[in-house]
Amino acid sequence: MYRHIITPLLLCCLILPAMADEVKLQDNHPDRYVVVKGDTLWGISGRFLKDPWQWPKVWKMNQDQIKNPHWIYPGDVVVLDTSSGSPELRLLHETIAGDTITLEPGIRTEQLEAAAIPTISPNIITPFLSQPLIIESNELKDAPNIIAGPENRVVLSPGARVYIDKIAEGESILWNIYRPGKTYIDPETKAILGTEAIYLGDARIIKYGEPASGTIISAKEEIFANDKLVAAPDNPQTNFIPRAPDTSVKGRILSIYGGVAEAGKNTIIAISRGETDGLEKGHVLAINRTGRVIKNPKYDKKNKEASAEPENIKLPSERIGLAMIFRTFDKVSYALIMQAAEPINVLDIVETP
Repeated sequence: MYRHIITPLLLCCLILPAMADEVKLQDNHPDRYVVVKGDTLWGISGRFLKDPWQWPKVWKMNQDQIKNPHWIYPGDVVVLDTSSGSPELRLLHETIAGDTITLEPGIRTEQLEAAAIPTISPNIITPFLSQPLIIESNELKDAPNIIAGPENRVVLSPGARVYIDKIAEGESILWNIYRPGKTYIDPETKAILGTEAIYLGDARIIKYGEPASGTIISAKEEIFANDKLVAAPDNPQTNFIPRAPDTSVKGRILSIYGGVAEAGKNTIIAISRGETDGLEKGHVLAINRTGRVIKNPKYDKKNKEASAEPENIKLPSERIGLAMIFRTFDKVSYALIMQAAEPINVLDIVETP
């Protein structure tokens, strides 16, 4: 869908209460920035703000605007306005006539959301918008099942014909292939949060029925009979506004994608909180490491009863990174690590910054 988008000289902003000391500007922030192809909302926010998740505050966004924001496009000019005493970002449209740059209303014909700059680099998270998948009950139990492949072939690869027990006419033509993986357990409550399904590849249906048949069109891992099919989602959301959760959220890192022991910037993690805890796409969480317990050097070992000092001292917890939520389930979410001051581990704490 295409339509005309009119960008006024100064975009009108609905004002929300915000204290100046809540927003910290970068020491070397620009007064204005021209958006270029390849930019991200997080990157632009970081040019102006020390805390990029405060983006909605400096744009004076209300809840409706956060969910349905004015998209930003290459060629737009982001201007920092501090005349009110509180930092505000506004959007201008820049046109160039000869050597003179003028700021004026502009009309742009674009494909709407597709042309807008993304929140974070899509090439990092796109493979995770349809997978990995959290099974929150026995969802795969009744899912279509691969019952056979080509004769005498055990491992199924791209181009192979597969037979599925049942897919009815009118159902999706494109399907993701999964296998049940590890079960996530809340490290604090020991409650089962769900089971991660291992994404194996994709299949295209050729013939519906019982059985149905299809072709494997991609394979990330080996595919076998008894692997399950889940209808591929349509147009997953890739743009959202970085912001802190409205309420206090605290959980743990459950796993690091790729099976590595430590995570850094641009690594995907699973955390032990989800939609039922109030998490939404775009929410930013601080990653904190619990302070370790050390021996008190002033503790009197020889006269324990008379010692005025405790035997052990617990050091304070420290912030070691930031992560942004990009996919949510009821009790588990996936996040991308945006900043990491040191290696991040499973069981590190994630909470409202």
